Amino acid sequence: MPAAPKPETLAAFERAKGFMPTREGLALYAAAAEAGTLGLPLLEVGTYCGRSTILLAAAARETGVTAITIDHHRGSEEQQPGWEYHDPETVDPELGRMDTLPTFRRTLHKAGLEDHVVAMVGRSPQIAAFWRTPLGLVFIDGGHTDEHATADYEGWAPHLAEGGLLLIHDVFPDPEDEFTGQAPYRVYLRALASGAFTEVSATDSLRVLRRTSTGI
Repeated sequence: MPAAPKPETLAAFERAKGFMPTREGLALYAAAAEAGTLGLPLLEVGTYCGRSTILLAAAARETGVTAITIDHHRGSEEQQPGWEYHDPETVDPELGRMDTLPTFRRTLHKAGLEDHVVAMVGRSPQIAAFWRTPLGLVFIDGGHTDEHATADYEGWAPHLAEGGLLLIHDVFPDPEDEFTGQAPYRVYLRALASGAFTEVSATDSLRVLRRTSTGI
């Protein structure tokens, strides 16, 4: 039976600002709990306000590893003013720009998980360029353009250890979902075509793949 978060952890996840549905969250936690047994960090690209980070941090706590989450906290394309997923509460009133970092910090504090997360503020490719530590899990949930989704995959998948799990969120095969899900879908197809990954599970728009060979 897949590992499940504690009731208080799931409740914190469901209260947190964000977009991941509970079904996908449970699949994320189960994958993170499994990957944590490798004894390596669990890394997420795309923090937003920390909803999914709660589950990664809880799995990291249970398995004795560290969760790492990366975001510039200025919002991805679809979260800017005038777009469908924009939330005015995340706008810095002084700068007039999105800043999800304060909300993220409150989210983790309320969940009691601050000690199990390292939050890195910056652009994913810039951080990936100097990263040297093997990872047990890479969760790609950042920008939804081909440029950003591909950069996240090319930057972080090479650091995934043998047997580690690659998770890709917002995978929508339907061409009508061009903006929200086609770039992640193309990354998912590329990972499978590489021969380096084998699919483990699909839960709605969340795909879980295991590294079974080298390459990307």
